[in-house]
Formats: sequence, C-alpha cells, structure tokens
Amino acid sequence: MDGDAPSSPRRDPSLASTAARATLAAVKRFLFSATVLSLALVSSVVAAPRALRALLDATTLDAWEFVTPEKTAPAATVCTPQPDGSLLCAGTPTGFLATKATHADYTLHLEWCWTAKPGNGGVLLHITSGPRDRAWPVSFQVQTKLKAVGDLLPMAGATFAEPLTSAPNTTPTKARLAADSERPAGEWNSCDIVCRGDTITVTVNGVEQNRVTGTSARAGRIGLQFEGAPFAVRAMRLEPLAN
Repeated sequence: MDGDAPSSPRRDPSLASTAARATLAAVKRFLFSATVLSLALVSSVVAAPRALRALLDATTLDAWEFVTPEKTAPAATVCTPQPDGSLLCAGTPTGFLATKATHADYTLHLEWCWTAKPGNGGVLLHITSGPRDRAWPVSFQVQTKLKAVGDLLPMAGATFAEPLTSAPNTTPTKARLAADSERPAGEWNSCDIVCRGDTITVTVNGVEQNRVTGTSARAGRIGLQFEGAPFAVRAMRLEPLAN
C-alpha cells in the first residue's frame, strides 16, 4: 500500500531546555546543602570545648590530700577558703598538697601570691611513687621561690634530657631561661604549664621561662609544696590537650 511513512513526533526544544535547567538547579541546591552541612560539622568539631575544669578551689578540696613524711591528711586541714574565692594555704608543716588522681597531657593554669613574707614553694608535676628526698616525692618542681620563679628541678631522682645549670653537689636545678618575671611581693602571679608527652613548658606572667624534654615520667599527680611561707592560690584549672 503506497503512502508516506508516519513521521516521529518532534520534541519541543524549549521543554528540553527547561528540564535541563531544572536538573542543574537541583544539583546546585544539593551541592550547596552538602557544603553547608560539611562546614557545620567541621565547625562543631573545631569549636567543641575541651574539658576545662577547676582543679583546686573550695569545692574540690576532697580531690586533694596533704602529705608529710609522717602522715597523710585531708587538704582542708591546711587550706582555708577566702571570700574572694581563693584558698589560703598555711605553708606549714613541711609537705605537699597532691591530687588523688593522676594526670597526663594537659595545660595547667594557676595564680598565686605571698600573703606574708615571701618564701619558698613550688608546683610539683608528675608525682610518682619511689623513694623520697626528705619530704619530697619523685616529681618535677616548678619553682615559685622568691627570685627563682620559673626554675625547674628534677626531684628525688627524676630526670630530663637538658643539662642542669646548678653546681655539683647542690640542689639539681635548670635555671629559668629569661629575666625574672615575678611580680612584686603581695601581687598575684600567673603560671601556665604545658605537659605533653615527655616535654614540660613553663610560662610565668606571660614569659616562657623553662622547657625540658625527655622527662623520666610522663604522667602523675599534681602538687603544691609547703616550705614554711603562707600563700594564696586561685584559678587553678586543668585542660586536657587534644590528641
């Protein structure tokens, strides 16, 4: 049977163009939403606060103990809360306050001032078991002694890689790195200590004063020395370091 074959229906180009634009717009919306979501997730991870917490104040005394060569006593027997939120530490008898818990990889901040005649004292880091040197445990001491603030002492056989600056047959000491940054007696001083792995870095009133590596202990209890002079402490807080 003769005749022309039926022709295929012709597609409207404008409809195809409209569909393509709709598809492209949908893809763009999807990519935009995915990007926003990813940025939000990253932001939440970066901005997530670490567990900054008070380490020593009137509400945390039960987490500490006072250690002398003769006995161990509650911290409240030698620390008195003050109206301004600080703690007055008796400075006697000779011994040290110590956390009951051990800590590693952290930033430690504290502020202290002498409440009477300035004297001797220190912050003890990585307190571990072992034979004591008189009253003092195996640890690393950050000096708060008048005119020696920022010196770092390996106590009772503790060691680090850097050479000592003290003379033979004297108290092992690595002297501070910069000029004295201690404030006048009676004023508050601040100390920031970073313990990461086998490295300890000490900053006093914003000035980096010491740094040691290769420490023989990387974790332990934290303490405050009592060596005869009363002092006050405030804003003592610990922040774990990110991995």
